[in-house]
Amino acid sequence: MSTKLITEKEYIARINRIFDYIEKNLDKPFTLEELAEVANFSKYHFHRIFLGMVGETPFQFLLRVRLEKAASALIMHPQEKVADIAFRCGFSDSSIFSRSFKQYFQIPPTEYRRAKNSNQDQVVRKEGQREDGVRMYFCFDSKTIKWKTNMEQNKSVEVKHLPKTKVAYLRHIGPYKGDSELFGRLFNQLFSWAGPRGLLAQPHFQPIVIYHDDPSITDESKYRISVCLTVPENTPVDGELGLMEIEEGKYVVARFVVAPTEFEKAWNWVFGEWFPSSGYQPDDKPCFEAYPEPAHDGNITVDICVPVKPI
Repeated sequence: MSTKLITEKEYIARINRIFDYIEKNLDKPFTLEELAEVANFSKYHFHRIFLGMVGETPFQFLLRVRLEKAASALIMHPQEKVADIAFRCGFSDSSIFSRSFKQYFQIPPTEYRRAKNSNQDQVVRKEGQREDGVRMYFCFDSKTIKWKTNMEQNKSVEVKHLPKTKVAYLRHIGPYKGDSELFGRLFNQLFSWAGPRGLLAQPHFQPIVIYHDDPSITDESKYRISVCLTVPENTPVDGELGLMEIEEGKYVVARFVVAPTEFEKAWNWVFGEWFPSSGYQPDDKPCFEAYPEPAHDGNITVDICVPVKPI
């Protein structure tokens, strides 16, 4: 491998560490020196390197992610105060948040929430006209509440406590919807790395895709996804591969068997059908897909995992 390629992969890994650090500490203030130290770049050159690789300055990226997280929270948590959402997303002054939000979305936060939730109600009512009903029942074997549905692709729905999970990942920035070649290439690269290290034979081994942005809010040119494999705690990584942790917590795990073109339909069902009838709301952590078994006859078994908390 050429020195140039090794250097490029190392730079990608360092920028990814910044993404992970910001996402994990979104409510905290940052300095340029702090971010440069996390990336292990000189503070004198970090700003220019980040801008050249990401297309935004570090603080343009930080502001955009905070505003988009806040926009998503305004929709998902309609009863929460705007000022509380602003503070949770890293804004210490609600007036600065409102001004920045209006500048970015061309509409104040309260009007944005009203318009989006009105549209969402219309979608839910329209979707509810189909026969993809959701019915709750108590499972005596597992002593948990589960849900039965009429949606053909859905096989089970259950709220579970998932443990902390360490994953090795490759990150993609940009469009991904319907691009099976992209996912195939990234997973093949991960498998080629993991196989010789004996990681594919580890207990509980699983491929995972983490979605860091809300596709209904973020421009598709800036979508961030992490294509992952579960690994033991202290697995060494190098080059553009990163290592991160999926937080433990309560998740709805909805299993589907879908064609490659039906993933969006499954996600829309979880948010448009299951959530409104569940007694839960999404929590502010990344969602992910886990693949518990190999594809069969062109269909893919996928667990859509969304962090939840009571309404």
